[in-house]
Amino acid sequence: MSDVTAAFTKDAPGGHPNVTPRDAATLILIDRSGPVPKVLMGKRHHGHVFLPGKFVFPGGRVDPRDRLMTAAAPLDPRAEARLMRQVKRPTAARARALALAAIRETFEETGLMLGTKRAAQAPAGLSGPWQAFAEAGVQPDLSGMHFVARAITPPGRTRRYDTRFFTADASAIAHKVEGVVGPETELVELVWMPLSETRELELLAITEIVLRDLQAQIGAGFSHDLPVPFYRLLHGKRKREML
Repeated sequence: MSDVTAAFTKDAPGGHPNVTPRDAATLILIDRSGPVPKVLMGKRHHGHVFLPGKFVFPGGRVDPRDRLMTAAAPLDPRAEARLMRQVKRPTAARARALALAAIRETFEETGLMLGTKRAAQAPAGLSGPWQAFAEAGVQPDLSGMHFVARAITPPGRTRRYDTRFFTADASAIAHKVEGVVGPETELVELVWMPLSETRELELLAITEIVLRDLQAQIGAGFSHDLPVPFYRLLHGKRKREML
């Protein structure tokens, strides 16, 4: 998450304008069991060089092994189709890997496993986080994930990411591993914040924008049929397109 989040800051190290953005994914967990929706945010360690103390969503770049992991249920076809828009060499496998990366990164940074309790083995050759899912008897489930935004890091950074923002309901949490969040970890605490109150936190501009979009989408019925905002810099101008 560090690299992906820092890449959107103005004070990120200068790089080469032609650095190719790498695929990345972020997950916004939503608890809608109460009168107002709440989102899960993590507070970054104050010792980090970039964004100390900022509140962020778990996320990071796609790992090649994400393409190999099996899921209990696929993405909604409408979300999958939007993930493949304005993408070079679009494939369903790539769209699926993005959603799986969001789930994996969430586990790595929060200890929360999203999916379905089901006895299953990780595909041969997989280890690390995905092996932990198999050992806990959890298989990722993509059916409840919503694709809500996309943003590409502006040119001029040493690292650039093409980040897809997903949401999932808190009810999708199937298992929790303790000790992942603490005083000396990347995220020192997790908080469930009412969506309408997130502006009170120390947030990045792109985080504020995506949360505002999310609030509007929830107000509009939160359907996979809703267009997805896509933010990027073209010819020196910031653009907001709809996928």
